[in-house]
Formats: sequence, C-alpha cells, structure tokens
Amino acid sequence: MNGKLIPRGLALLSAALLASGCTMIPKYEQPPLPVADSFEAAAGAGSGTAPAPGEADPVPAAPVPAAKDVPWQEYITDARLRSVIDLALANNRDLRVATLNIERAAALYRIQRSDLFPTIGVQATGNKYRIPESLGENGKASTVSTYTVGLGMASWEIDLFGRIQSLNARALEQYLATEQVRRGAQTSLIAAVAQSWLQLAADEENLRLSRETLAAQQNSYELIRMSRDAGIGSDVELRQSQSQVEASRASVAAFTGAVGVSRNALDLLAGTPVPADLLPDRLVAVTDPKGLSSGLPSEVLLRRPDILAAEHLLRGANANIGAARAAFFPRISLTAGFGTSSPDLDGLFKAGTSVWSFVPQIVSPLFASGSLLANLKVSKVDREIAVATYEKAIQTAFAEVNDALTLRTTLVAQKEAQDALVEALDATLFLSDARFKAGLDGYLGVLVAQQAIINAQRAAVGVRLAEQANLVALYKVLGGGV
Repeated sequence: MNGKLIPRGLALLSAALLASGCTMIPKYEQPPLPVADSFEAAAGAGSGTAPAPGEADPVPAAPVPAAKDVPWQEYITDARLRSVIDLALANNRDLRVATLNIERAAALYRIQRSDLFPTIGVQATGNKYRIPESLGENGKASTVSTYTVGLGMASWEIDLFGRIQSLNARALEQYLATEQVRRGAQTSLIAAVAQSWLQLAADEENLRLSRETLAAQQNSYELIRMSRDAGIGSDVELRQSQSQVEASRASVAAFTGAVGVSRNALDLLAGTPVPADLLPDRLVAVTDPKGLSSGLPSEVLLRRPDILAAEHLLRGANANIGAARAAFFPRISLTAGFGTSSPDLDGLFKAGTSVWSFVPQIVSPLFASGSLLANLKVSKVDREIAVATYEKAIQTAFAEVNDALTLRTTLVAQKEAQDALVEALDATLFLSDARFKAGLDGYLGVLVAQQAIINAQRAAVGVRLAEQANLVALYKVLGGGV
C-alpha cells in the first residue's frame, strides 16, 4: 500500500507544480508615452555667444544629452566633490533607510514565494492517558501510551489557477520598485550633495569678493579722509565713502553667515563632518555631458528610477488582477503524513508500526455576497490608478528635462554676457577713479561705478552657480548614471 501511495503522491505533486505555472494575469501592455516624441524645444548645440545689438540671430540652443548613462564619477570633475559624494553614499541616513527597505522587500518577496512550495516537517509526539473504571474493560481502569514520529506536509494549496503565482508576481514587482526607489534616492543624494557643495563655493566666492571690496573701500576712505584733512576733499565725499565701507562690512557679515549655513547643510547630506581639505575653493565642479546630440527621443525617460518604479507598481497591479480572478475558482489543498506509531518508545521503528495520512481538501466559493466581484473591480481600478500614476511620472519627468534644457540654452549666453559686463564696469570704475583723483569729477561717480561692479560681480557668481547647478539638474532629471 505504501509503495503505491508514494509514486501516486509524486505524480500528483508533479502535476500540481506544472499546473501552478498557469496564471490568470492579463497580458501586460506598456502604456504609450503621454508626451512628445522628443525634446525639440531645446534641440541643437551652440557656443552661447549672444548676437550683437540689432542682429536677429537667435541664441544657439543648448546641447541635448544623448540617450546614454553618464556615471557620476565622470560627470563630476572636481576630485574633492567626488570624495564628499563618496562620504554621503556611505553615511547618509536617508539612503541607508532606502537600502534597508530593499532588504525588507526582498524578505517579503521570499515569504510570498514560499507559498508556492509545500512545507514539510518532522514531528514527534507522546500521548499518555488514563481510562477510568467506568469505561475500561471488565470495569478496570487502565493507562494507554502512544508514541508517534512522522514526516508530514502541512496544508499546501495546489495553485491550479495561478492565485499564488499572481500574488508572487505582484510581490516581485513591489520588490523591484523598491530597488528603483533606492536608485532614485542615490541619484537625488548625489545631485543634492553637488548642489550644496556648489552653493558653498558660491558663498565662499561672494565672501571673498565682499572682503576684497571692503579692503579697497577702506583704503579709499583713508585717502579721502587725508584729502579732507588737507583741505582738498569734502565732508560729503568722506561720508559717501564711509557709507560704502559700512555696506561692505554688512555684506561680509551676511556672507559669513551664509557660508556657515551652507557648510552645515553639506555636513548633513554627507552624514558626517566634511574635512576642510574637501571643501571647495572655486565654482567649477561639473562638466557638460559627453556625446551630445539634438532631437533626443523622450523614450530616454523610461530609464529614470521613479518611472521604472511606477512601471513595476503598474505590473504588480496588473498581476493582482490575476489573483482576484483566480479567487472565483476552487482551492485545492493537501495535507499528508507518513511515520511510525507504537505504545512503547522502543517499538517505534519496528515492523508493523507504520502509519500514514492523506487529506485532500477542495473549497469552492458558492455565495460570497458579491465580495469576489467587488475585489476584482478593486484590482482593476487599482491598475487604472497605477496607469495614471505612471503617465503622470512620465509627464513630470518630461517637463523637468525640458526646463533644464531650456535654462541651459539661456545660461550659456547669460554667463558670457555677464562676464563681459563685469569687464566693462571694471573699466568704468578705473576711469571714474582716475577722473576723481585728477579733480575732474566728484566722488559720486566712483561710488556709482563701485556699486555697479559689485552687483555685477555677485550676479556673475550667481550665473556661474546657476550654470553648474543646471548641469547637476540635467544629470538628475535624465535618470543619473548610478
């Protein structure tokens, strides 16, 4: 009997495993891109040279990154910034949480997947009880002992209609989505560290300009004071010069505070105090993407971590429909065991003590008050919600890339124009100062020229910061290269 049972059980088990490969999951079809085919608004490349006054030539468009990942180590040119990013990748707590969430999702996936296979275990039991006189033979009490050792299979659902397989597919997609969330968090962290490092560099440069301006204006103040004491200058000119000195002193204090705040922000992102030798001393750290071409297709957005995560969740919602469909069909489960039983411990494994059990069970829904239909409806609505979320993620990504490319178009020309303005105002200040020292003009002309070049220099720092930040933004919105 036992010899016939085992082959039959193996055959049934094999058939069940083969049948479990079938599912009722609808065929997945990737939604079409709800955006234009390419980023034409900023296609083309140019030097950024502004047209001469009166010319109608447009400002050359910015280069469009090719559909190719650029590793951040190649994108970031400053070795110190690369080291700071390495610190952040190792110590940032937000990234650590994202990584731990992946481990959690992987464990949940393994738990779900384990339902596809039977659970087999060994159990040993001992049972000893007394039969009272009223129930015993010949009116005598007795004690009965039973010892059993068995190998058994717990209740295992044969996945004939793919319910468990569908749930397993959903769990897998949720795990893969979590991995993309971690990848997105890493890309965002790299961009945030670069932005913070560049902001610190800009604040340091503004602080340096403010200190240099303060020193120059203090020298001018001393010269005017000596001229006034000698009867050549006037009190008005002295007070005008003093006002500039105090304004520069206030700027030094303001940018000193800004440097401290930016330094704290960088330490927070790095997850540890950044060593002084890794701090910036210039506002150049990011390079243009390599291998640029115009008319970049919008399909490159599909590699972005947030869009990949949204698509995995969409696939998971699609798989859940299969589980909801399978719930309408019968569930077949098996419980089986084989072992030995004896009234004495020393007789457990002797001949004639073998026992076995085989308990198949079929449960079929007959009346569920519409809950199964409602559950199927919910799963279909969840899929439509996932489709809308996926499409919104693509539209948002398309807008972000277009914004970054549009800004890149103007920033190239703006930087060159701002640098030319600084040179022109520097020459104006030189001439105004020379005319003042020659007695041809009052000090007001020097004050106006000084204020103009200070504002232009700070604006130039802002434009350089915006240009570098725009390159970082391009790295991020195109999906990074991690």
